[in-house]
Amino acid sequence: MRNYAPRGWLSSNTSSGFSLVELLVVLVILSILAAAAVPYAEVTVRREKELELRRSLREVRSAIDRFHDDWKAGRIAKSAEGVSDHGYPKTLQVLVDGVEGAQAQAVRHRYLRRIPRNPFADPALPPAEHWVWRGYQDAPDAASWGGGDVYDIRSASPQVALDGSRINSW
Repeated sequence: MRNYAPRGWLSSNTSSGFSLVELLVVLVILSILAAAAVPYAEVTVRREKELELRRSLREVRSAIDRFHDDWKAGRIAKSAEGVSDHGYPKTLQVLVDGVEGAQAQAVRHRYLRRIPRNPFADPALPPAEHWVWRGYQDAPDAASWGGGDVYDIRSASPQVALDGSRINSW
């Protein structure tokens, strides 16, 4: 009796590989998936930068508030170098370097380990230049810093956040 092999994928007469149409269908499917994934990735990166900016603003603003509270409570000498007449630091670097305490022993009060970076600023600039400073005597919407002290900071970025607000108004 003669044994015949069934025709099909085991047969030696068929060629293996993909047709041009199959390759085009796969490419179209992959391009649709990529078109959906790229905007999602961009939004995710943008959201992370905005969260980092909010954390940095909160960190510096909390340090300024603690500095002012220590000045009001008398833990910082009223005439210490780096302290303004209103009890705020003269620069952001004062928060890092610290100021002498009002106690008899030489205690240095530091409020930041480093000046946080602004993720929307030019990374080539030093971190202190990433921010727009506002002094105690400056108007809330002042375009320039009066130079007396650092009462508040904000980002200089004119970009619009994901929620539609301007980043430089945070």
